Amino acid sequence: MYKEILRGIENVEIWPVISLIIFFSFFVGLLWWVFRTDRSYIGYMENIPLQADDQIDDQQTESVK
Repeated sequence: MYKEILRGIENVEIWPVISLIIFFSFFVGLLWWVFRTDRSYIGYMENIPLQADDQIDDQQTESVK
């Protein structure tokens, strides 16, 4: 039943290709971001769960200055 429905849709074969391109582009972009991100930002983000709220606020105001 589903095969007949899909066969009736025009240009249905393009959607898997588009999905693969989106999937691949997302992960290439993510890898690019990971390698280009500043190490101090990564260190700051990994320490956030271990810090008290007032320490996080102090660091954010220092980084804005």
